[in-house]
Amino acid sequence: MDSLEFKEGVNSMALFKTSNPALSDKAFNGLSDSQYGGLIDAANRMTLSGTVNKTGVLLFCAIATAAWTWHTFLQSRDIADVAPLMIVGVLGGFVCAMVTVFKKEWSPVTAPIYALLEGLGLGGISAAFDLRYPGIGFQAVSLTFGTLFVLLLAYSSGLIKVTQKLRLGIVAATGGIAVFYLMEMLLSFFNFRFIAINGSGPLGIVFSLIVVAVAALNLVLDFDFIERGVQAGAPKYMEWYGAFGIMVTLVWLYLEILRLLSKMRSRN
Repeated sequence: MDSLEFKEGVNSMALFKTSNPALSDKAFNGLSDSQYGGLIDAANRMTLSGTVNKTGVLLFCAIATAAWTWHTFLQSRDIADVAPLMIVGVLGGFVCAMVTVFKKEWSPVTAPIYALLEGLGLGGISAAFDLRYPGIGFQAVSLTFGTLFVLLLAYSSGLIKVTQKLRLGIVAATGGIAVFYLMEMLLSFFNFRFIAINGSGPLGIVFSLIVVAVAALNLVLDFDFIERGVQAGAPKYMEWYGAFGIMVTLVWLYLEILRLLSKMRSRN
């Protein structure tokens, strides 16, 4: 597999992370306390602290399986040894994500399974990138978590306010990226490739910078979504669902940061 084909493969996987249907405005429809006629007591409502704790659990699950895949790779430094784990993780994670989106009440079970599977996939993808660019995985992880904490601080302090215009702009940009990735994936079957965008030239790096910025801004929408869910008095299991939504965005952000770093490293 050459470098361009490898990057297109990552594009295809990123396609499933780009648009985050989990955290749409429709997700809380019919779940508020008022719509339940006050049947949800305070102990069984979604809370911000509960969502934060469950996000931590999902991150731990993903990091644990990614570390296991990475350890397996280090034994031989042969990507073939972790390729089956990567495939199971990517495909299984996608199926699990779809189940979670359509069966939100199952999220206390499906969200941790999703995180475990995504860890397998990300561990394998990181290993493949590390073969070409040693140390790139650690750099991408650091930048991903750094972005998460900076945006969380900016949102919680009121520095970033989610207005309707901002929300529509981010959603439109996210949808545009998803359509582009889908078109790119379909055209690749006819040997038509966007070499300039996937390459390490100025256009390719600018494109990746834009996608990383849009992915990062999706985290702000995630925070706003969770806050609105708490205010609506959503059921307790929505804490797992909100945490799952953040995981979907973080996976996409990590993949895009990996692509950006690989383009910058290949210029050296």
